[in-house]
Amino acid sequence: MTSTDETAGCPEWDTGLLAPVRAGSPAEAATGDLAVLQALLDAEAALTRAQSAVGLAPAAAGHSVTEAAHADRFDARSLALRARAGGNPVIPLVADLTHKVAQRASEHAEFVHRGATSQDIVDTALMLVAARTLDLTIADLVRTGEELALLADAHRDTPMPARTLTQHAVPTTFGLKAAGWRSLVLDAHDRIARVRLSLPAQLGGAAGTLAAFHAYANHGDNEGDVGLALIAAYAAELPLAAPDMPWHTLRTPVADLGSALAFTAGALGKIAADVLVLSRTEIGEVAESAGGDSSAMPHKSNPVRATLIASAARQVPSLSAVLHGSLAAEDERPAGAWHAEWQPLRDALRLTGGAAHNAAELCADLRILPERMRRNLDLTGGLILSERLSAELAQVIGRGAAKELLAKASRRAAEHGTGLVEALRQESDGLPEALLRTLADPLGYLGSAASLTDRALARHPHRDL
Repeated sequence: MTSTDETAGCPEWDTGLLAPVRAGSPAEAATGDLAVLQALLDAEAALTRAQSAVGLAPAAAGHSVTEAAHADRFDARSLALRARAGGNPVIPLVADLTHKVAQRASEHAEFVHRGATSQDIVDTALMLVAARTLDLTIADLVRTGEELALLADAHRDTPMPARTLTQHAVPTTFGLKAAGWRSLVLDAHDRIARVRLSLPAQLGGAAGTLAAFHAYANHGDNEGDVGLALIAAYAAELPLAAPDMPWHTLRTPVADLGSALAFTAGALGKIAADVLVLSRTEIGEVAESAGGDSSAMPHKSNPVRATLIASAARQVPSLSAVLHGSLAAEDERPAGAWHAEWQPLRDALRLTGGAAHNAAELCADLRILPERMRRNLDLTGGLILSERLSAELAQVIGRGAAKELLAKASRRAAEHGTGLVEALRQESDGLPEALLRTLADPLGYLGSAASLTDRALARHPHRDL
């Protein structure tokens, strides 16, 4: 469809057609255009209420602006198109909000956006969007951790091959693997929760000095520094953290948020990467209970949740890089650096939130196949236990003799297709049969896997964050 009409074929809301990882997730609703518009309006209304609280506006003005600040009363597409003229959506939004307030109470219209700059509102709104999205993401991370704790406990002693550099290494347990996944999820939870508590309001006025608010205060009976009082009141109205100073070009909050989101997406991506490997046809040690269909091959049940999580893990780090790049912002307010953050930040929030939601569902429905794990332990014919055999036999026949014996047995096993233990029987004289049987049991070479799992499960998310 083509049209010269700027509004034709341009839906107001992003449907997520090419982003199934976040489509339908709580994070998607919390980051959509309607949610961003509401956050912008919430920031404007809170500013007027805060000015009322410190004596810079009538008490009724805050009520009038708040009553008018409902996103469904504004045309988001019109705001977007008109934003091109001034470079941000706040300028047309203030015009529309002022008009709506004037319709309700003309004497209060002058208190809309009074003393603020556009960046104050956009930064504050994006921190509100982040706070609301992170609350949802934290809940999904908690649920993911709980599901992984159940898996780790249930499979504390379930043996499986550990793999290093794609090859079988030594035996491990699925319980320890799930406990490791959970450890990463808890790390992500704690980082996200810490950032969530630190998200600040933004208020500095034209150049970060709050001078306009002092000008308005000169006409009142205010005592003390009205700018500092207003920042505290504004943060309390939202609620967000009160910053020590305006951060128009001091972008630590955004960079920290980007780092936490990138870590979280990567932590969930580790789970997805393992599930994708372990669910391969030739491995088959886990499977998604509700696998996805193939459009061409009816026999397939694809690990779709893991696939979607993996896609987010590959995207969020590059989005975080844009946010970190905006740290290099010139002057007291920048051109371009601040603007470049908006879409990457929203995408990082919605992708990470979508990944967390999918991870909770994935871990709740993941099928574990111990029989296949046990069968795979035997694929190398005992070679997976060569480390154990080397250590144990060295104590019986000496280190040099053990090394020579294992080398001969390994060659025999490879040439004749026999297992390593059987080859040892044929190459050695006098090794006790009971010892060989013991050494051939992978359950006897799990080290501290069970204890490590127990210790990992004793950890819980920080509740005080």
